[in-house]
Amino acid sequence: MQNEKLIGIDLGATNIRGAIVTNGNIKEIISRRIHSIGTEEQVLEDVFFITDQLIAVDVKAIGIGVPSIVDINEGIVYDVQHIPSWKEVHLKEILEARYRLPVFVNNDANCFALGEHYFGKGKNAAGMVGLAIGTGLGAGIIINKKLYAGPNCGAGEFGMVDYLDQNYEFYCSGSFFQNVHGINGETVFKNARNGDTKALKLYAELGIHMGNTIKLIMYTYDPELIVLGGSVASAFEYFEQTMWERIKTFGYPKSVDHLKIQTSELDNAAILGAAALFYDAL
Repeated sequence: MQNEKLIGIDLGATNIRGAIVTNGNIKEIISRRIHSIGTEEQVLEDVFFITDQLIAVDVKAIGIGVPSIVDINEGIVYDVQHIPSWKEVHLKEILEARYRLPVFVNNDANCFALGEHYFGKGKNAAGMVGLAIGTGLGAGIIINKKLYAGPNCGAGEFGMVDYLDQNYEFYCSGSFFQNVHGINGETVFKNARNGDTKALKLYAELGIHMGNTIKLIMYTYDPELIVLGGSVASAFEYFEQTMWERIKTFGYPKSVDHLKIQTSELDNAAILGAAALFYDAL
């Protein structure tokens, strides 16, 4: 890995964050609240605002992660979650014309996995899955040390697979508590930290569903490592036991013995991963 200066940008549903990344190091993060219900042009201005402050003569490339499906080759963004005006945005073309630099665009969960692969727990893993568990359930897949997104950037959408009466995301995300029990997830987490028995039982229930999700991932991709990120990962100690109990019902016990599941300790994995799109493309 060289000492290229890369711009990494994480476009979220409410905020956009960006930084210069050099060898996995971030000096300063610039952020801005986006016009999520504004026009396509207004949101683009938010992207420009961040990028304009980071651009420099020695920057090698720009990487940006977005919460949507992306035509990776063309850098076209489709149907961004919680930004209604972004139905079809030719983001790569627009940014390359403005900044005269190579631009790489990908899904934000893919960027999370790539950040872990290059700079976090997945450094030495040839095959891994990064699970971003927040309001929803996203995933990025690394195969033979390369990001695998599929021809339509749809690989790793485990959350959308049918499960029980809904899908995996309904039961295996921070929304689980509200969806199933009508309780705010932050309240459950706070109560669990205080040793509340009911809250701990709810996390144990979440662990069963999470174990089933991981079994699905094992049957489809058989990774050596799964890295958990997002807000729910901070509560790992509360659902780890029941999750593993469920995983141990997997049909191939040796696979369970070899599987490693770890929680992310990487700050700003999405920004780092967006910058690392440059390395993955080499």
